[in-house]
Amino acid sequence: MAGLRDDLRDLLEDVRVGTTSPDDALERLSALPFRDLGFARVDLHRELRQGAPEAVLAEGKTPEQIARIFSALLDGGAGSVLATRADGDARAAIRAVAPEAEEDALARCVWVARGVPEPRGIVAIVSAGTSDGPVVREVQIRAELLGTSVVVHEDVGVAGVHRLATALPDVERADCVVVVAGMDGALASLVGGLARGAVIGVPTSVGYGSAHGGTTALNAMLASCAAGLAVVGIDDGLGAGTIAARIARGRD
Repeated sequence: MAGLRDDLRDLLEDVRVGTTSPDDALERLSALPFRDLGFARVDLHRELRQGAPEAVLAEGKTPEQIARIFSALLDGGAGSVLATRADGDARAAIRAVAPEAEEDALARCVWVARGVPEPRGIVAIVSAGTSDGPVVREVQIRAELLGTSVVVHEDVGVAGVHRLATALPDVERADCVVVVAGMDGALASLVGGLARGAVIGVPTSVGYGSAHGGTTALNAMLASCAAGLAVVGIDDGLGAGTIAARIARGRD
């Protein structure tokens, strides 16, 4: 958010001192709300409005479309640009237009961080099993790009509940805790009864048989008796990371 705000402030200052004409400034401002690429209208003001830039969902898009959207966000002054659900071809297309991009193949994420806010607040992520790792990483990447400090404890599910003990100090001090769990989703209720801060449950599609691709975990979390637990959709690491960062930072 700071990057776009700084650009706008510099533009207004240029008008004030006379190095940019009002007409030129108006032309530049008229292109700011969104960029029309024909196949997509890229929201360039979302970071200014909400403190979190638009993310690019790579699924359902061609590599060329993904790269053009990614470039538009970078050109529009986004502090960070993140593409999710990006396969190898999508990640390669982004690296071609943004060589500085970082990627995580497990999370299927690729991103560029140019103006990440100074970290404020703590987000703790706990997961039930190692198989939940891709969603854990998506949560972590998004929350860190939005300016929070993140601590992660993986594979501390209720089948061996004693393993949670090592995570409890971080759970207790965190401003927001994200619980990532498939199977029966029971870890969310357990942590929801222990954490000081808000808890966000992320049901994952991990599990056999009657796990039903995450539906069982989702319903279990929604039916939790832990009053401080909120729930996002199945495998929605992006949503959980965004909400957790806004909570932890005190809602910029």
